[in-house]
Order: sequence, then structure tokens, then C-alpha cells
Amino acid sequence: MDYSFLTGTPLFFGSSPEDVSEILECLDAKQKFYKKGNFIYREGEHVRAMGIVMSGGVNIERDDLWGNKIIFGHVAPGEIFAETYSCISHEPMMVSAVAGGDTEVLFLNMERLLRTCSSSCAHHKRLVRNLLTASMQKNLNLSERMMHTSAKTIRGRLLSFLSVQVEKQRSSTVTIPFNRQQLADYLNVDRSALSAELGKMKREGIVEFTKNRFTLIDREMVQKAMSGSEKEFRAFYG
Repeated sequence: MDYSFLTGTPLFFGSSPEDVSEILECLDAKQKFYKKGNFIYREGEHVRAMGIVMSGGVNIERDDLWGNKIIFGHVAPGEIFAETYSCISHEPMMVSAVAGGDTEVLFLNMERLLRTCSSSCAHHKRLVRNLLTASMQKNLNLSERMMHTSAKTIRGRLLSFLSVQVEKQRSSTVTIPFNRQQLADYLNVDRSALSAELGKMKREGIVEFTKNRFTLIDREMVQKAMSGSEKEFRAFYG
């Protein structure tokens, strides 16, 4: 178990490797490996353990009645998932958790985390506080997706998403955790239309890209549009 890695995660912030070792024993921690595309949790399933991504990544997604896939977000190494459903285990999952690549997940028994016990009382308050903070961050991430998909055009959704990635990664060249189909699912657009729009943006000198690596060429133009009103945004990008 990589205790040093865990001390750098939001859930175990402020804990030493020795603290983490003690906590994991208390929480009946189990580590599992999943191949790309494997289901970790399925929609409709009842769960009792939340997951921490140790390596790889997890996509949170759902298929509607017509077979259309929607991706709500990506869980990167160090981040948690399924914490809400494991807290209220009588509620079935409304989404699925799927390995976005070869992925290792550490599962923690939520019932034990929420129940004070003698062996972890010294760390219990910190862990619960960190869990609350991490959950709030996930709420912000979901709100972020809503912001991207509120744009009326595919170009608007793309630029909203890419500009946030630029700010997060502090570089005009960013790597995103999605392939083309997954990006289309995340932005809730048709893949062919997305590819066509990306092609237009490339020809216009707005963006360069290779697979999941994107470079915003004219950041000043992007920032001007993103900081303006919605009307100005549509007028600028069409």
C-alpha cells in the first residue's frame, strides 16, 4: 500500500503515513484492479464502500433508455467516488462507475468511517472533515459541467471546457481525460458534430490538437469571449 501517496490526497490531508495505515485497517480497506472499460459499480447497485482512485481513472456515466451515454465527470488519482451512495446505502446508484483506463481503486467501508471507534478516534474528526471538503469539491465539479453544457453551441461548450482546463493545468497546452466519444458524451453533443466543429476551430487558428492533447493558440481571444456576456460570446463565436 502506498501510504505516502494517500497522505497527499484530499481525504487523508493532514495525516502521516502511520496515521493512514491505522485508519485503513479500521476502515477494512481493500484494493482492487480494473481493466479499461470494466464496471466498478453499476447503475442500480447498492454500495457500502466508497472508492479512492490510486492509479488510472474512473468515469462517472449513465446510459438512458435509448442507449445514449452521458458522462458526468472523471475521477482522477487521489480523488474519491461513490461516497454519497455508500453513505445512504439503501439508495441504488443512479450512475455507473467505469474504469477509464487500467485502474487501481482502494475501497473504504463507509459505515465504519461514519461510526466512531476506539482505534481511530484520534483521526476520526479530521477524516470526516476531509470527506466533507472532498464531497463539496465534487459538487463544484458537477456545477462546472453544468456551466459547460449551458452554452448554446458546440463551440461554446468546447471553449468553456478547454478554458477551465487551461486554468487548472496552468498551461495553454492541456491533456484531457477523455477520448473524442467521451468528450462528446461529457459535453452532451453528437460526436460527428463535435469533430466537425473542432476541425473548423483548427482551421480558424483557435486550437491545435492531437488525440486528447489540446493547445489554445489565441488565448486572448478565448479569454475575451469567456469574460463577456452570453450575447457577446455567441456573437463572437457564432
